[in-house]
Amino acid sequence: MKFNPPLFALALGAFGIGVTEFTPMGMLPLIADGLGVSIPAAGLLVSAYALGVLVGAPVMTLAFARVPRRTLLIGLMGIFTAGNLLAAISDSYSMLLAARIITSFNHGAFFGVGSVVAASVVAPERRASAVAAMFTGLTIATIGGVPLAAWLGEVFGWRATFWGIAGVGAVVMVALRLALPLMPADSNADMRAELRVLGRAPVLLALALTVVGASAMFTVFTYIVPILKSETGAGTAFVTAMLVVYGVGLAVGNLIGGRFADRSVDGTLMASLLGVVVLLAAFAVGMRWEASAAVLIFLWGIASFALVPPLQMGVMQEAHEAPNLASAMNIGAFNLGNAVGAALGGAVIDAGLGLPAVSIAGAATSAVGVVMLLLVRRKVVEAPQAAE
Repeated sequence: MKFNPPLFALALGAFGIGVTEFTPMGMLPLIADGLGVSIPAAGLLVSAYALGVLVGAPVMTLAFARVPRRTLLIGLMGIFTAGNLLAAISDSYSMLLAARIITSFNHGAFFGVGSVVAASVVAPERRASAVAAMFTGLTIATIGGVPLAAWLGEVFGWRATFWGIAGVGAVVMVALRLALPLMPADSNADMRAELRVLGRAPVLLALALTVVGASAMFTVFTYIVPILKSETGAGTAFVTAMLVVYGVGLAVGNLIGGRFADRSVDGTLMASLLGVVVLLAAFAVGMRWEASAAVLIFLWGIASFALVPPLQMGVMQEAHEAPNLASAMNIGAFNLGNAVGAALGGAVIDAGLGLPAVSIAGAATSAVGVVMLLLVRRKVVEAPQAAE
């Protein structure tokens, strides 16, 4: 696709949001030391952000449904910028916690509305590519932005990282204003009808699978830095490299998951979930050596994000009458999984079970997803037989 200024501005926003979401996971020891709290307590900052996304996705989407799209997107990035500025000047745990919650309220609505806007600025036959182009910003954030932010935190302190992210937010606001055309809100949108669609059992089940899949990922990824430093005995350079390796794995997994989901959504989900089970179980042992840790982290990244396209497809298929809210809610469900995973990993650490047990907990969570998917398949097969 040729260079498209609106898509570039939206991708830049996705990049900023991706960096601010994942960066604390690469700075947990720094934040914990700086604020005088434990690693699990610092991990709750991740959970708080994720829960804020879960609440903010439907609230912001519904509350500002009639606001022109460009104005709304700029306003959402304004919230993003203000939240990161507050994080940068935080001098207490409670202040940083509040800053993360404020920042999170832009997340789901930006991706939900941004996806619709991205599809509207290209020809109909290029809409899927346009949405993918926007999400490229998120992929770049995981590959380069997050490791860079973690390095800046190590060198200049974790507050400097939030100053930098706030600067990105300011740039995105200008880019959106200059690049996006005037876009009125959809006057025909019926949010009550969309809410009714979200209440259907198949839609709720699809969202539940998103929660479980994300939980398996974030149970371990939230604590990847202390795992590598304590269990692998790695230094800052290796930890930063592993964040890059994981990001590359996520990008590869996204491509693979999208291609295979076109053939079979359930089959791709099953293969990815089983892959996460096996890889995280192996990581519980392999995390002790740098070579095995590097290989497993890369493969785990692939399996983790190969889940995303089929999960998104599953929700959209079950809620095709409510694309805007369903898209935002699926992002909220992913972040609920983020919160659950971070809390689960922290609970394992608090219980004194050791960091390898965190990886086992992630594998067990993915196994729950496998069981859920098997039960759904069984019901789908049994339903026609019962009708006969």
